[in-house]
Amino acid sequence: MSEFSRAILRAPAEQVHAGELSRLAEGDTGPRPEGWRLSPRAVRAFIIGDSKRDVRRKFYGDDALIDRCIVTLMSNRGLLLVGEPGTAKSMLSELLSAAISGQSTCTIQGTAGTTEDQIKYSWNYALLLAEGPTQRALVRGPIYEAMRTGTLCRFEEITRVQPEIQDGLISLLSDKVLHVPELADDEAVVFAARGFNVLATANLRDRGVHEMSSALKRRFNFETVRPIADRKLETQLVREQTEALLQQASVDVELGADVIELLVTAFHDLRNGATAEGVVVEKPTAVMSAAEAVAVGYAASLDAHYFGDGSVGGEHIARQLIGTVLKDNPDDGGKLRHYFDVVVKQRAQRHAQWKRVLEARRELER
Repeated sequence: MSEFSRAILRAPAEQVHAGELSRLAEGDTGPRPEGWRLSPRAVRAFIIGDSKRDVRRKFYGDDALIDRCIVTLMSNRGLLLVGEPGTAKSMLSELLSAAISGQSTCTIQGTAGTTEDQIKYSWNYALLLAEGPTQRALVRGPIYEAMRTGTLCRFEEITRVQPEIQDGLISLLSDKVLHVPELADDEAVVFAARGFNVLATANLRDRGVHEMSSALKRRFNFETVRPIADRKLETQLVREQTEALLQQASVDVELGADVIELLVTAFHDLRNGATAEGVVVEKPTAVMSAAEAVAVGYAASLDAHYFGDGSVGGEHIARQLIGTVLKDNPDDGGKLRHYFDVVVKQRAQRHAQWKRVLEARRELER
């Protein structure tokens, strides 16, 4: 990690993993689509790891999904990653952009207030009044810049954008041409350079989601990113991601394997509505994703570091878990109390860390 990456709160993937990208590029002899920084094989290795070239795995899930995503981005269709919140859609989008285009910051953050000029282009109105519509007065949006340079444009939360704004992408994805009618004839058309494509994400569970038109859907290949089913993989992910956040924050704590196992087990229980022993529990409405588990592990570690003795225990996990479950719906408190009384209480009789979790139950009554 570069000194610049250490100095900012969150560096983009191309800076965080600059060393790995450089090693992959040096040994990359595979066929490469025009406009791509790496071959498809090297892009795949960057995301799922390659021990021979000292490249670690970054995405834990279906490896075949990665292959399909890469193939789609080589085609004439855009890629839309859909799924529940917290399934690493945005992270995967960022990693693909960093490996394919060498940068991941050409991004549109979709909201209910996103307008067409924020996506395509707008004007510096002082220069527009002084000079008229010129290239100097033009303010290029992410789509304009991606088409001009032949790179990927990330469109986060595309279904949160109003349908009439979404449909502005139809002609761009079909014809790969952007018209700027205000400019002179020889500057009024921007043809997409090779390498351009749109990589969008959509959460299916969030409020405020707008249905995409059939015409726009046909311009995308849909890929569903599912929660990690393998508990061992999720445990490895949560441990690595939490340790990376702690290292970046220069926080030194004792985070044992038993505590990480406890954290992942609790999330699996509540996400699936049943324990490994077959005990049925009520699912909370809150998102119980691997991303949330990392957030809980990180917050629990900070709690132990600044307010404890630096050793993360079950009580630290429990306090943060309570906040995560209750943040969407206070009525989930009853479900969590049931989980403590039926599951945690039994485990507390056999495991010391689960006993420390049970001791934090009183915070549910506040």
